[in-house]
Amino acid sequence: MMVPSFADARALAELTLAEHLPQRWLHTQAVAREAVRLAALPDVEREPFLVAAVLHDVGYSPVIARTGFHPLDGARFLRSRGYDRRVTALVAHHSAAAVEARLREIPGLEGFDDEATPTRDALWWCDAVCGPTGEPTTPDERWAEVRRRYGPTHLVSRALDEAEQAMRAAVDRTRTRLTDAGLATDRHTP
Repeated sequence: MMVPSFADARALAELTLAEHLPQRWLHTQAVAREAVRLAALPDVEREPFLVAAVLHDVGYSPVIARTGFHPLDGARFLRSRGYDRRVTALVAHHSAAAVEARLREIPGLEGFDDEATPTRDALWWCDAVCGPTGEPTTPDERWAEVRRRYGPTHLVSRALDEAEQAMRAAVDRTRTRLTDAGLATDRHTP
């Protein structure tokens, strides 16, 4: 199993997302930039974190999608390409994906461990502070945008309602790490 370089992972993300889903590609680039900013945080393992950040949404690509559940599709695709278990698990479980998988009754995430570490928390932070086209946002604004986009009764909104406490806890732990490290907790540039 391999942990590719960040540059190789970014090239794969661009290849699978840029042409097919340009807005998703903008979001992905913003998540990757935020990950670069956070990569030096204590207890965040730089390489798997950066690689997972730039690949976290590849499962949306029509080239990769199989089940229609992007965290699982992305993780399976990366595993089939020989990616490290840690990277595939971070992708599979980003932003509390296990809750949505359970509500969708989609099996498969059990093959990927949710590590519940500062590295995982930092990935969830990055996804929560980057809007759908890469604009800086707050976690509350991001989650409100998702709920507006899907509507209050959609499964994605229901999963977010159920997962919000866990997501907020991961974001809060990361905010504390940022503050302790003397880094800004808000994003001013995309």
